[in-house]
Amino acid sequence: MSTTQGQTQTLSRSQARRVALAAQGFLDKPHAEPTMRTFDRTLARTGVLQVDSVNVLQRAHYMPLYSRMGPYDADPRTGLLARAAEKRPRRVVEYWAHVQAFMPVDLWPLMQHRMDFYRAARGKWWKDVEDSMIERVRVAVAAQPGPVTARELEQVIGSGGPRSKEHWGWNWSEARKTLDFLYQIGELAIAGRTTQFEVRYDLPERVLPAHVLDLPVPDPQDAVTDLVRRAARSHGVATASCLADYYRLRQQHDPKRPDLPSAAVAIEQLVEAGELEPVRVEGWRRQAYLHRDARVPRRVAARTLLSPFDPVVWERERTEQLFDFHYRIEIYTPPEKRVHGYYVLPFLLGEEIVARVDLKADRAAADGGLLRVAAAWAEPGAPAATAEQLAAELWRLADWLGLAGITVAPRGDLAPELSAAVSTSSAPSGPTSGPTVG
Repeated sequence: MSTTQGQTQTLSRSQARRVALAAQGFLDKPHAEPTMRTFDRTLARTGVLQVDSVNVLQRAHYMPLYSRMGPYDADPRTGLLARAAEKRPRRVVEYWAHVQAFMPVDLWPLMQHRMDFYRAARGKWWKDVEDSMIERVRVAVAAQPGPVTARELEQVIGSGGPRSKEHWGWNWSEARKTLDFLYQIGELAIAGRTTQFEVRYDLPERVLPAHVLDLPVPDPQDAVTDLVRRAARSHGVATASCLADYYRLRQQHDPKRPDLPSAAVAIEQLVEAGELEPVRVEGWRRQAYLHRDARVPRRVAARTLLSPFDPVVWERERTEQLFDFHYRIEIYTPPEKRVHGYYVLPFLLGEEIVARVDLKADRAAADGGLLRVAAAWAEPGAPAATAEQLAAELWRLADWLGLAGITVAPRGDLAPELSAAVSTSSAPSGPTSGPTVG
């Protein structure tokens, strides 16, 4: 780092990358077999794990753990995340933290201001939930001996009410919308999911540890300040907009609504307290902030694939500023208009994103399943060893997913070289940390 007039530090883009990757856990020493201790350490780095239903490769919340810990037991019933989310002592719970995400249970009181906002607004999505249905659902869930899905609840109350027709994908019954509303305002919590990914709801006191429910609820601005503090630790270095985006906080202070908390006020408080240091980053137009505990390592020796929902690439402008990597997820783009593919994962090698691959886990394929590479693209300036390194990572990923082989389609400028590298390399020897299913 260098110092400019007024003693403001300046980070090069490379330094900022290394700070960001270190903050996210890519400098942590790997464990031969990841344990719950490894999980706790990794979660402390990422803060949250975004949940997404897309399962073309592996569900989103499993992938950031893999990218940092390597192959681990991801069995949806008995694996590390399942134990952390559904077994005592419960470590994580789902809530709208970034978007839908697993978060540490101690964030529950910090989300009370968001729950109160949704209560006042009559929910996040559903503004037409009826009071009579709210009461019916409250009583019915409380009367159940354990967690309940929307389908099970509808059988209990006799009817889920009419289904809406206005949304292309979320045409939920009134009971389902009511469950979601009660979850948004904190009157229900998510106890887990079925093997079909259905949400299982229950009362917070039957989901969360008692000591979490007994924690004092902070003032809304104090809660937001703590969330920005956590975002800064996970980012290492970030702009104000990125700090606000990490937990989807209101960025700017509204003088007309001084009761509404903001990330801007939080940043001011943290700068004054010395927890954040205003810095400049080479090529960044906006002011950046460096967390006081951030490490500036000399090198990062990462080699892994990143999910489209990984915190490293969440904020696309930040991704471009850090890595000079333009990235868009194309799941909802018509096939004929896709540039790189349906489910494209960036390939992180060292401190650079050097390639991207469109992947699919074909578990139904004969002879043990296939990891299908639908396309492979090299980034400008990718090192000569990119295909070889990516092939080794693909074999590691396939082994973790329980897939016996890899096929590479002839699409993308890296595809021919990658196909050759895959065919001349092989799957890792020895047992993995556990199977992944679902």
